[in-house]
Amino acid sequence: MTNIIKNICVFASSSNYLEKQFYDDARDLGLLIGSNNFNIVYGGSRLGLMYSCASAVKESGGKIYGVMPTRLANMGCSNPEDCDEFFETIGMRERKAKLDEISDAVIALPGGYGTLEELSELIVQKQLGYNNKPIVILNTLGFYDKLLEFFETIIEKDFANTASRKLYFIARTPYEAIEYIKNYVAENIEAKFVRTN
Repeated sequence: MTNIIKNICVFASSSNYLEKQFYDDARDLGLLIGSNNFNIVYGGSRLGLMYSCASAVKESGGKIYGVMPTRLANMGCSNPEDCDEFFETIGMRERKAKLDEISDAVIALPGGYGTLEELSELIVQKQLGYNNKPIVILNTLGFYDKLLEFFETIIEKDFANTASRKLYFIARTPYEAIEYIKNYVAENIEAKFVRTN
């Protein structure tokens, strides 16, 4: 990972049938992403939390990079018209690889099985040293409480070590999520400066 974070990958639900607070947090996060000179990399949909966040990024001056498999794009749920760049992939694995390739940080909003898979893969990549990206879990309305409890069980039963808790950050609000990423950059730049001077 570079010391400069520009593109934030956002994993999120594509459902239009959620409680209002989920959409509010997604929109607030998007506004913060754009207003802090970040861009969004996302699944390319015009539905759900994904679209609430991405459209707010554009509204606040950021760029949008969408990535979607051709099969899903052909179903009419893609959003290429709002994207600064839109990438079609062969399948879901290629989609995840592209999202990873063009992003410098990750924020997981509430979502379904797809979001869980994407988040888990990035945590494992970081655990094994394939990336050092900041990974944030935005826990709107305690959505991820049970998952985080399970993460603790994994650690307590010695399926992962205690250092695993540092692989991700749990944010209660969009503001906390963005502040963590901003501080992550500052801390890594400072650490590099200390090592080389």
